[in-house]
Amino acid sequence: MLSTSLSFSLVARDLPRALERTAQSPMTARAIAHYEERIGQIKSIDDFMADERVYRFALKAYGLEDMAYAKAFIRKALEGGIDDRDSFANQLADRRYREFVEAFNFKRYGSATTSFSRTQSGAVERYVRQTLEESEGAQNEGVRLALYFARKAPTLKNAYEILADPALLKVAQTALGLSPQTGTADVDRQAATLERQIRISELKDPATLEKFLARFTAMWELENPSFASVTPNIQIGGFTPIGIGADLLMSIQTMKRGGF
Repeated sequence: MLSTSLSFSLVARDLPRALERTAQSPMTARAIAHYEERIGQIKSIDDFMADERVYRFALKAYGLEDMAYAKAFIRKALEGGIDDRDSFANQLADRRYREFVEAFNFKRYGSATTSFSRTQSGAVERYVRQTLEESEGAQNEGVRLALYFARKAPTLKNAYEILADPALLKVAQTALGLSPQTGTADVDRQAATLERQIRISELKDPATLEKFLARFTAMWELENPSFASVTPNIQIGGFTPIGIGADLLMSIQTMKRGGF
């Protein structure tokens, strides 16, 4: 099995091609075809909730597939919209719900909601990206996390958004060598710790983001080896790292400690 660093690099290096292959896979292609055929006929929240395949497709596009069973919860979010700052979706800490409701904003646009590109091609693009990330995650969860962070990082505004997203936080903690136990500290203190080590605004820069994710994938590989586990050396005090590839060793050797 390839290391996390190399696996992520191979996908990220030609992401458009990886997405194209994902979209063309039989199961994904069938899901897309059904969604594209049906979405224009969806005119209300009731229509949306009644078409199980469209409903699940849309939720997956926004990373909410695991909430498909909670129809009352999703309906409440959709019915509240996002125009009122006190609406249900706006009150949820997880931004994915707001993004989902903003796209499928039946409260604001009514029957015209599904005529916009964000609910048509936009949802399809998101679905394909989610499917790619899930596929990679089935082989190596570190690659899925790296792809997810790469997708979300350019939109991040502050450390609190990282703290609110378990996947983003896992990447940050791993890359920076922070113990998960730091999650029990005061939220403001956690945010301050992250912002001392990560310049959030600089993650919009592709080179900075690439460097950060190189560190994450290298650290992830050390904690979750793709190959055999580290085996004790027969010499006292020594150990032999089995299966750590040259690409991983190079990444570790070139990493700089501290902020990005």
